[in-house]
Amino acid sequence: MSLVSIALGLTALLLVVALIWRGFSTRASLPCPSWLAWLVELDNPLLRNNSARTIVSHLALEPGMKVLDMGCGPGRLTIPVAKAVGESGEITAFDMQEAMLQRVQARAKTEHLENIRFVHGKAGDTMPGRNKFRNKFDRVLLVTVLGEIPEQQEALAGIFESLKPGGLLSVTEVIADPHFQPRGKVRRLAASAGFAEQAFFGSAISYTLNFTRP
Repeated sequence: MSLVSIALGLTALLLVVALIWRGFSTRASLPCPSWLAWLVELDNPLLRNNSARTIVSHLALEPGMKVLDMGCGPGRLTIPVAKAVGESGEITAFDMQEAMLQRVQARAKTEHLENIRFVHGKAGDTMPGRNKFRNKFDRVLLVTVLGEIPEQQEALAGIFESLKPGGLLSVTEVIADPHFQPRGKVRRLAASAGFAEQAFFGSAISYTLNFTRP
């Protein structure tokens, strides 16, 4: 079987899963279940902007930085970011599903990474008035997660507080995700929370938007 056939088959599978999950998501905001973690970990070759390597390349990471991977899932971004910030840095793997965090812990152990902090919680834990992470992070990642958050405006206001002045919020969205958020909406939400847009990468259906806390 050729690589093209594999890619097309994978894309078809992703679209079917996305359509089914989108139907359920119209009734409630549902995170990707842990039993589908293997699917989340895959880099679709047809949506190159969503590859872990590409997303990390847009972050301008440096050793010693502190990063929050909100809705980290099985650690597709957590692991490479942990390597990039080094032993002097730290990444917080934050997820509402214990099973996802356990997968990240297993991968971190295999990779001999000791600079990952694991936090079980919901987006509400970072909202103004109950934010545990004020002025803590240099970078915050929301990779196909924003659409799973019911109170998006409040969540972004909390993320704004979580960043150090000059810190960066990186939002990645892909059309195959059942909670896909169009870039116009993301820009409006971020601007309302006080963010300034820094950069846009990709296309209308697969993109990363970076914002800074002035």
